[in-house]
Amino acid sequence: MKTKLPHFTAKENIIVALTIAFFIGINYWAYYTTNLFAELRETRNEYAISTSTLELAIKNLEDKNDELEQENENLSDVLSDTQKKAVALERQKRRNEEEIDTLTKLTTLDPELLKKYSKVFFLSENYTPPKLENVEIKFVSDPSKSVQILSSIESYLSDMLADAAKDGIDLRVLSGYRSFDYQMTLKSQYKVIYGAGTANQFAAEQGYSEHQLGTAVDFTTSVLKSAEIAFDLTPAYVWLVKNAHEYGFVLSYPKGNTYYQYEPWHWRFVGVDLAADLNRKKIHFYEMDQREIDLYLIKIFD
Repeated sequence: MKTKLPHFTAKENIIVALTIAFFIGINYWAYYTTNLFAELRETRNEYAISTSTLELAIKNLEDKNDELEQENENLSDVLSDTQKKAVALERQKRRNEEEIDTLTKLTTLDPELLKKYSKVFFLSENYTPPKLENVEIKFVSDPSKSVQILSSIESYLSDMLADAAKDGIDLRVLSGYRSFDYQMTLKSQYKVIYGAGTANQFAAEQGYSEHQLGTAVDFTTSVLKSAEIAFDLTPAYVWLVKNAHEYGFVLSYPKGNTYYQYEPWHWRFVGVDLAADLNRKKIHFYEMDQREIDLYLIKIFD
């Protein structure tokens, strides 16, 4: 006997088909969703692992950076100490060089150069400057006669005379170095001509003349051609008063001095530093204490 299958209408068949499709869809969605959540969990786990690894790497980099910064700070401290030591050594080196230079100068400089010789200190007949040099003929008042000065001041004198000429000043050298014997002869002649009393007012005895040092110069002009009181009426004298200190020269015997009569033509080299200070203070060489003057000896040719 055959079993009869149930007979469905078309509408029922559609409902059955939709029901089957719905359950298949539900199952697929459940499967897809399960897989999706599994993948999400796996991604989260991977992300967590990556984040942890990244954080660990960042922490390691930060620790390494701290170490490097500490090393850099230590190196900076070491470098700073080394630089400080180098600077200190350089300063000490300069001080040593300055001391050596000072000692060298003190042993080579003539201690007589800044002494007050006019009726104060005495130069023996054996004293002569270490080295003499001729003044350029074009600057000498009488070209037929040579005039000598201390070699160390030649450049100062030449510069001064050359600059005076550039300013249109007629300035000539009448006299420079005089030996002990020459000064003795000259003083004797003055005594015969003017009498001892008058001669003593303007001429130094041998051994007391600044000219024996080789640093004193008598100036004149091409018109005067001699040492005269009238020299102070010339543009040359005015120029010297204004500018001579810049070259290290000062007027030895101004008006009112207690040594000799006023000698506007007689100028002595004492070094630029001392000459500048004398000019600034408006005082003269022989008004200063000898101990104070001696302090300038070390810088006389600087």
